[in-house]
Amino acid sequence: MKKIAIVTGGGSGIGLAIARKFVKNEIHTIIVGRDSAKLKEACATLGKLSDWFLCDLTKLEDIPELVQKIIDKYGRIDILVNNAGMHLKKGMAEVSDEEFQKVILTNQTSVFSLTRSVAGFMQEQESGAVLNISSMASIYGIPYVIAYTASKAAIEGMTRAMAVELSPLGIRVNCLAPGFIRTNMSSLALDKDPEREKKVLSRTPMGRLGKPEEVADAALFLVSDSASYITGVVLPVDGGNSIGF
Repeated sequence: MKKIAIVTGGGSGIGLAIARKFVKNEIHTIIVGRDSAKLKEACATLGKLSDWFLCDLTKLEDIPELVQKIIDKYGRIDILVNNAGMHLKKGMAEVSDEEFQKVILTNQTSVFSLTRSVAGFMQEQESGAVLNISSMASIYGIPYVIAYTASKAAIEGMTRAMAVELSPLGIRVNCLAPGFIRTNMSSLALDKDPEREKKVLSRTPMGRLGKPEEVADAALFLVSDSASYITGVVLPVDGGNSIGF
């Protein structure tokens, strides 16, 4: 029986790379997002082992219905990848309370709400794997990303707390912390700021940006049976950037 996976924000970037890796490894993968055109296009490239559901995860009241629809159609959920998120680049003094709360709602609260809902069904199965996507921002003092940093630091704390509560029920919870990965978003930022790119590469021991596929490889491992005794870890996928000088 093929495993059933949910990947939020699976229509592009790292989320799509993870979905692609799962499908290639015979995992039936459901991508969730709020752009139906992007989701349809992604599924067309992923093939028959993929499906998509439209949901704005910031509308917390819609999450239980989303999960129930997936259960009704597929009968189970084996893997949840909490990848969806938003960025906000502004100086701390310029960030409004409303903007801060929007980032927290998108990147943190919705992750809690969706995981709580999915974990209820995983508990009935007595099995499951949850993978949260954090960021190197959770350990660095990076300027102009105060809300994003707060949300990703919270994700790592929640990963450990979730693992302690859910692992006795058969549900493993882990986290990936990608470094500088070559995506459309990072390319737009770095290509316009050569000094920043130089700084990034100079302190990355491997001397290059990562590929989305390399994050996907780590994701596949952590949700697979090969990681059956691993829970509560935060794994950097950053070419050594977090320990670089």
